[in-house]
Amino acid sequence: MVRFLVMGFVIATSSVTHAAAESWSYQDYPPRGSRTIDDVRKRYTPIVLPRLKTIFSASAVRFPPEKLGLFAIKDEAAVELWARQDYEWRYIKRYKVTKQSGELGPKLREGDKQVPEGIYRVVALNPNSKYHLSMKLNYPNAFDLHHAKLEQRHRPGSNIFIHGRASSIGCLAIGDVAIEELFLAVDAVGVENVNVVITPTDPRKGPLIASSDLPYWTTNLYRDIEQAAEMFGR
Repeated sequence: MVRFLVMGFVIATSSVTHAAAESWSYQDYPPRGSRTIDDVRKRYTPIVLPRLKTIFSASAVRFPPEKLGLFAIKDEAAVELWARQDYEWRYIKRYKVTKQSGELGPKLREGDKQVPEGIYRVVALNPNSKYHLSMKLNYPNAFDLHHAKLEQRHRPGSNIFIHGRASSIGCLAIGDVAIEELFLAVDAVGVENVNVVITPTDPRKGPLIASSDLPYWTTNLYRDIEQAAEMFGR
């Protein structure tokens, strides 16, 4: 995890909106541990889908779009949602992170409380998370594993999620209403069509600088992040 973020991300959302979501009653919603993704669809689609369509329409994007991008900026405690339509990436919404752990810099080992930094994918949707709902990232990715092996770090960490609620250690907590939106949006486009970039600072405002106490390869990682972030031009 970096000494910050991700990935924990939690967004503050309107209490009125949250109350509306809670007022919806899907009578057959199973207890945590036995829910399926289809249960989540049935429970939250009536409330969340109209909201998603309004959000995307405001950016002149059809829902569901072709692809989604999540751009997490650790020092701003924010996650931006982007969508690709007709080969163009368009900004959709910015979610505020209300809880985060760690500092700026990449995640190196299990238990360091760091949010990862890098280029990731969503690999699974979890309808049974103890943090309401969650989406698992492919940390450690090939880059992370390569450098962990070189440095003989045998436990680089695992189980990094974007999830709900307002607490997290090394993951991105974004609050319940936000994760409901992202969970259903990702489900609609398919996890294989979602890009995730986690950055220490916003590379659109200036080059990413690796401090001297970070691993030597962090500079290369930051160049990769800068290149990946070009799709989120704003």
